[in-house]
Amino acid sequence: MEENLKDKLFNKKENGWEETDSKEREEILNFSNGYIEFLNKSKTEREVITNARKIAEENGFKDIMYFESLKPGDKVYFVNRDKSMYLAIIGTENIENGIHIIGSHVDSPRLDLKPNPLYEDGGFAYFKTHYYGGIKKYQWTTIPLSIHGVLVKANGEKITVNIGEDENDPIFTITDLLPHLAQDQMEKKLKTGIEGENLNLLIGSIPYGGEKETEKVKLNIMKILNEKYGITEKDFLSSELELVPAFKARSLGFDNSMVASYGQDDRICAYTSLMAMMNVQNVKNTAVCILSDKEEIGSMGNTGMESHMFDFFVSEILNKMGINRPNLLDRVFCFSKMLSSDVDAGFDPIYASVSDRNNAAFLGRGVGLNKYTGARGKSGASDANAEFVAWVRNVLETNDIKYQISELGKVDVGGGGTIAYILANKGVDVIDCGVPVLSMHAPYEVTSKYDIYCAFRTYKAFWQA
Repeated sequence: MEENLKDKLFNKKENGWEETDSKEREEILNFSNGYIEFLNKSKTEREVITNARKIAEENGFKDIMYFESLKPGDKVYFVNRDKSMYLAIIGTENIENGIHIIGSHVDSPRLDLKPNPLYEDGGFAYFKTHYYGGIKKYQWTTIPLSIHGVLVKANGEKITVNIGEDENDPIFTITDLLPHLAQDQMEKKLKTGIEGENLNLLIGSIPYGGEKETEKVKLNIMKILNEKYGITEKDFLSSELELVPAFKARSLGFDNSMVASYGQDDRICAYTSLMAMMNVQNVKNTAVCILSDKEEIGSMGNTGMESHMFDFFVSEILNKMGINRPNLLDRVFCFSKMLSSDVDAGFDPIYASVSDRNNAAFLGRGVGLNKYTGARGKSGASDANAEFVAWVRNVLETNDIKYQISELGKVDVGGGGTIAYILANKGVDVIDCGVPVLSMHAPYEVTSKYDIYCAFRTYKAFWQA
């Protein structure tokens, strides 16, 4: 009798794998195979958008600029400077009653090359870097790194670079001190053990030229790059070159239950929301998918969510529906609903002291929702109202999707943020909804395949609600 009462009244927090049958496990594993393949082709925001555009066009989406008018069922997208993207399926409901938005980000912590990166010292050639986003600097030494991005010449010619992913490519690395000589270094705090200015990429050691030449190794590197890409050193001034781990995304564990990869924050939510949009039809409320840039550094700039580019996209929808008028965009936002699809900190039993177990997100227990983020006293948080949380709960429970509502660590330990507040400031009802991650922001992050599939099902159900 007492056990039945517990079943009725308690919020059971169980491992989702225990409730899956062989058919569902096969679906989960197959979906994750597609995700792993996507990660291995999408290590930068530009590569994510290139591949997302390809997937969208294969599923009937067209650039919104090709449409003169829009009607229910039309599938459109807009790519913003090759680094962010917005997609929409026009719904049957009057758009003045709001749209349903899912927004993720496609940038991840990394190392960028400085504008003048190339130098020689002690018989080696290096690239100088400037780290992007919140990283533990020591994690980026002595691992294989690849170079991705673009160089744009003054005449407008754009050169795409991807070196270190193919098995026949060279890789690059950042060196560290041997333990025998690192006594002083190891006395420092972790955050200062490796200095940002010392995150210099080792790229070559063969000299070129005669005895009178100086900077012979640097010259040899420029000779190689000139022969391969037709560039000079000046072309680095107008480049976007990123260093990312050369590791492949792989299944993790004897049971293949997890995914290990660079960049899962937040490409895990970008992929699952993108694939969910490819699998919904005949939506009631217009469905919108955001793949944004610059979240890791505050969402600033014209490809970040703080820009007006998303407003432009929604305004174009209203224009091409032939209904736009002053203040209509504001009205649409004020009646809209959104899932800010960003990752959550997964509970790690090795570092349990930073988490409140009752309010932590566990791998394998389904998609994670954060009613609020922020730091300590909810500083900078978007705090979802109870009515909207209940609405989202109803969508999940109606579709039998396992979920958990959590916080990002103990109250006084730290915190974090997402793009949620930006849309909330426009009047949209927003809650964070994503996948729990271990080793977040590290060169190799860990997620559960069960949670990945739950996220896909969640986003699909949200748009079909």
